[in-house]
Amino acid sequence: MSTKRVGKILKISGPVIEADGMLGSSMYEVCKVGEEGLIGEIIRIQGDICTIQVYEETDGILPNEKVIGTGAGLSAELAPGLIGQIYDGIQRPLPLILEKTQDDFIRRGVIAIPLEYDKKWPFVPTLEKGAKVTTGDIIGTVQEGPVVNHKVMIPPKVSGTITSIAKADDYTVIDPIVTVKSNGTELELPMLQKWPVRFGRPIKERLEPSIPLITGQRIFDTFFPIAKGGTSAIPGGFGTGKTVSQHQLAKWSDAEIVVYIGCGERGNEMTNVLEDFPELIDPNTGEPLMNRTILIANTSNMPVAAREASVYTGMTLAEYYRDMGYNVALMADSTSRWAEAMREISGRLEEMPGEAGYPAYLASKIAQFYERAGRVTTLSTVERQGSITITGAVSPPGGDFSEPVTQNTLRITKVFWALSKDLAARRHFPAIDYLNSYTLYVNELAPWFAENVDSRFQSYRSEAMALLQKDKELEDIVQLVGPEALPESEKIILESARMIKEDFLQQNAFNEVDSFSSLEKQWLMLKIIIDFYHKMSELYTLGVKLPEMMNLPIIDLITRMKYIPNNIAGKELGAILAEIETLQADAITNRIGGRMKTDLKDK
Repeated sequence: MSTKRVGKILKISGPVIEADGMLGSSMYEVCKVGEEGLIGEIIRIQGDICTIQVYEETDGILPNEKVIGTGAGLSAELAPGLIGQIYDGIQRPLPLILEKTQDDFIRRGVIAIPLEYDKKWPFVPTLEKGAKVTTGDIIGTVQEGPVVNHKVMIPPKVSGTITSIAKADDYTVIDPIVTVKSNGTELELPMLQKWPVRFGRPIKERLEPSIPLITGQRIFDTFFPIAKGGTSAIPGGFGTGKTVSQHQLAKWSDAEIVVYIGCGERGNEMTNVLEDFPELIDPNTGEPLMNRTILIANTSNMPVAAREASVYTGMTLAEYYRDMGYNVALMADSTSRWAEAMREISGRLEEMPGEAGYPAYLASKIAQFYERAGRVTTLSTVERQGSITITGAVSPPGGDFSEPVTQNTLRITKVFWALSKDLAARRHFPAIDYLNSYTLYVNELAPWFAENVDSRFQSYRSEAMALLQKDKELEDIVQLVGPEALPESEKIILESARMIKEDFLQQNAFNEVDSFSSLEKQWLMLKIIIDFYHKMSELYTLGVKLPEMMNLPIIDLITRMKYIPNNIAGKELGAILAEIETLQADAITNRIGGRMKTDLKDK
């Protein structure tokens, strides 16, 4: 670690300053800028002159004020106490800042440590004196709230033999709890670890993405699934539902830990998250969702440079819980605001701009972020697996998917959930464009769905997708010649596709029942629609007209099936499937004919 040094400010350009007298500094070293000690990070070194991006407002800072190099990089503090916290982009707890300043806005120069150093946690050792340990080995556990069992690990680059370990009792995160003898030196280790946020934590091996992240959202799980450890992008224009879609993923996914990064979004949207999450009940644990969530709030009115740090801070916290063996879902809303922060800093540095003014290294920065996702085998003596699944919202100006951030994101992510303004305008939510979206995990996940849902799952999904594609082609014809020009058999396709769109793909995020669909319910709903399509085709060949079929009582059952609670979905939807099987052409014809005779008699 470098020694501290003191320089002086030469030049100030918004969030970027230059300081001389900094010889011996290192890239990404944290500095304290000005008399108020504003937090900054070195991003360029030329001789003894360093360029520093400051994570707080620089108004009123003057040339010749001092700059102190701390000798350390921007690091996250990792220990019990992270779950349920609300941090800003550089891991300062927002509730603590409010308590210290009594101000609704963050005053610059405020120092707030990420964790409570005086709070005691119930440590339970899992190893004994004399045990040989290496990086990632679990030496004890701490119950972090009612849901998360925090696993205290040997930090990276440490291995040796335990010479002493604390007994089961309450300790603070800075109390030494284990002593490890390594290369003749005894190291006293607390529960607290620190890790530089710009560098990924080490792993043993990357694994194939063969297990899906179950979200409870039908269009995601059934049509465009994402694997645990996978990457996805959800681009869309203003008002198409990016934030609500990410909220749904955060609320209902079967990840054990959720890290939600509000990067440059509007304050009212983050307020909704902060208000909703403590009140939402997690269907997997029965506890408030906040008990397995970490929020990083860096709203649009906060200093722009801190956006750039917020995604790395969130990723480091996610990697820490991944190393414990947990599946982590990381939501970044939105990466466009992060890219805009990079563009502003790049402009202040007078770098040669790339496309649309973004820096030439935009693509590599986006790739570096998403490549830290994955399902992995962690470093430890006992094999342990964990994952980080990233969903990044993209806010292309005017909904233009050809702009640089969207295109560079699509090059690296494997799931593309495209939001459509047209669907949003028709109040079809989630407004995922089912014809333009795609997933590259279908083949890897097919064996899991066949084993855990149904062997016919992928074939039914493919048939539904084909119906939607055929529906689009027929809709184009209808626009030209009108619906009456279509034969009855193609009208059946249109009606079946309508059921898929309205009765399956549309899902009400604000309805208590429809907000979350179990995989069993999703499968049965899909099977009902496809089986009914097959039955309609069969009945048509036997002479039953489409209007007669659309007047059957079962149509109302299909329309309302999404509101059947998950706990009784198997029974209720199974009954609908059984009724579809019993439909007979002669019974329908007799029913329709009998009703017509009754109507004539009444007249």
